[in-house]
Order: sequence, then C-alpha cells, then structure tokens
Amino acid sequence: MSDFASRRVMMVDTQVRPSDVTKFPIIDAMLSVPRELYVPSDRREAAYVGENLDIGPGRVVLEARTLAKLLDALDIQPDELVLDLGCGLGYSAAVIARLADTVVAVEEDATQAADAQRLLSEEGVDNALVIAGPLVNGAAKHAPYDVMTVQGGVETIPQPLLDQLKDGGRVGAVFMDGVLGTAMVGFKADGHISWRPVFNATAPVLDGFRKARGFTL
Repeated sequence: MSDFASRRVMMVDTQVRPSDVTKFPIIDAMLSVPRELYVPSDRREAAYVGENLDIGPGRVVLEARTLAKLLDALDIQPDELVLDLGCGLGYSAAVIARLADTVVAVEEDATQAADAQRLLSEEGVDNALVIAGPLVNGAAKHAPYDVMTVQGGVETIPQPLLDQLKDGGRVGAVFMDGVLGTAMVGFKADGHISWRPVFNATAPVLDGFRKARGFTL
C-alpha cells in the first residue's frame, strides 16, 4: 500500500467515520479517490490533514469531514444529476461522481477548470463535466439538477442559481456568519427552499455568495 493510500485509510478512519458518516458509498468514494492528485503539487503532503486545504486565494478543498457529512445529509442517489459549484481541481467532483449518475462541476478559475477536467479524465471519471465560468451563474444549460453542492462558504445563495434546482431537489452549503459556520441542507418544494442546519463547519466565503452590505451610519 502506498503512503498516500494508507493516509487515505487513516483520513476515513479518523476524520470521516467518527463523524457519524455511515453510508457505504460515501466511505467507499473517499477511500477510492486519490485526494493528493486533486490539490496543487506543492500541497500534496498536506492533502490528508483534517482541515480545509488552501488551493488559491479564498479557495479551499473542504476538509474530508465537512464534505463527507454534507454528502451524507444530501443522500445523493445513483440516478441523480448533481451541480458542484467551486470544484477547484476536481476532488469534490470525483467523489460525487462515484455517488451520482452525472456531475456538472463549475470552476471560476479557467486554469483550474482545465486542470480539473484533465485530472478527472486521466483518472477515468467519465461522468463528470467541468465548466469554466462564474460560480453564481451555475450551468443553466444542463439544469434542472437533483442536487446542488457549494465547495466553500456562502452568506447567501442567489435565487437564479436556486432556480436551477428541480422541485424535490436538495442543496447543501456551509453558511458563514462571521467566523462561525453551519452546514445547511435545503429542500425545494413548490419552488420554495426550506433550510435545516446539519452540523458546524467553516469555509472561506466564495465570490458572489456574500450578502449585500446595507448602508449604515
């Protein structure tokens, strides 16, 4: 077993399983996807530490616990279409691709988007498509989606983006309030989304997902 493979097992045993993530497909995906390939080469040694991993200004690969618990709450099914916003170099898309029918991943950084598509192709992940563009625009061309995930913090999610979620769909994101954050899952019914808190987590707030600042004296 390679050093990275043994670290992957340790990540699952110490960060994922103890966090009440019990769904086998998620455990299997996190044991199978080589996280070290989907981070900048100079960060590979840190790929399995139990915290968010910086991959660029204001951008992270969510810590394994946060991603696993969010996916657990979203309960992605094998016949579902998932929109993955802020995929970075593709780690989240690679994990979700093992759970879903198809993943449409959006990455604002055109270089990272191209690298993500290349890495996913090299790893044989043929049910994930990476689109370069603003995260807040989503990918309306392929909508509606069964599930939507945001790989970073939000203060709010723009309505045009939520409109790309089908009725009966779910959306998961880490909502930040100052330095504190709560992972929330929203369920869409009759065009309206009802949110429920799932667990505490933190992530830097992504561009386009901040609340408009009111003018105050």
